[in-house]
Amino acid sequence: MKTLSALLMTLCGISAASLMAQGPPPPPPSFDPQQLEQMVASIALYPDPLLAQILTASTFSDEIPDADGWSRAHSYLTGDALARAINEDNLPWDPSVIALLPFPAVLDRMAGDRAWTEDLGNAVLADRAAVMDAVQDERQRAYSYGYLRSGSQYRVTAGPGDIEIIPVNPLAIYVPYYDPNIVFFRPRAGFFVGGAITFGPGIFVNAFVPWGWGGISFGWRAHSIIVNNRPWERTWVNRGTYVHPYAAPARPRLANPAPRVERHELREYRPAPRVEERRR
Repeated sequence: MKTLSALLMTLCGISAASLMAQGPPPPPPSFDPQQLEQMVASIALYPDPLLAQILTASTFSDEIPDADGWSRAHSYLTGDALARAINEDNLPWDPSVIALLPFPAVLDRMAGDRAWTEDLGNAVLADRAAVMDAVQDERQRAYSYGYLRSGSQYRVTAGPGDIEIIPVNPLAIYVPYYDPNIVFFRPRAGFFVGGAITFGPGIFVNAFVPWGWGGISFGWRAHSIIVNNRPWERTWVNRGTYVHPYAAPARPRLANPAPRVERHELREYRPAPRVEERRR
């Protein structure tokens, strides 16, 4: 008599030989602490809500290029108009990726360095705690050297074991610009540390609450990411099945989707030339 598992495989058309041919699932990737610090150096000083969106979106690295292309073609849209276009076009990507559409410079960087984005996403899935610890190590360096401080954009709170970077206005997100080869090292004598971190214009995210901007934060000590006030629990093991409960849920990706009808004017977007980061 067949065992229950064998019977189920027979009913599903799966043979033991085919399962053996597929082989075991790939093991999770492994990164040492120095690799992780280099990996997160360019984003470690981002505000907590934006950093959380980047970490979650990186786990869908294959969707980033398409999202970046859509963002380029619709670069003239912002705020409510952008949110309407997202809804009307029925974009097929995970909400964590859609959440970055208001930040074209961030998407452009992630799309322009596919290897970095894929490594970051794999590291988040395989060992989120180690990634978050690497962020905290980098923040501690920038804080200890005087670069990371509160200002009109963000409030920097250094507690026991973690440093938070929280927007002064929860709905206004400013993307910081800095050189990792400067802010994580002791400043030379006479160097003005106050000018090492600059900011782009504020981007208001109130129109994008359905895509994860309604209650997003870190639980640094518990190594948790909170999206829509719920723990985001995607890992290397459940990456093929886990779906986070967003207000605007992810739409299923079809194997052969019908051509999407474009409802908006398309314009060419020419980003600023990318500057390759120097490895420390």
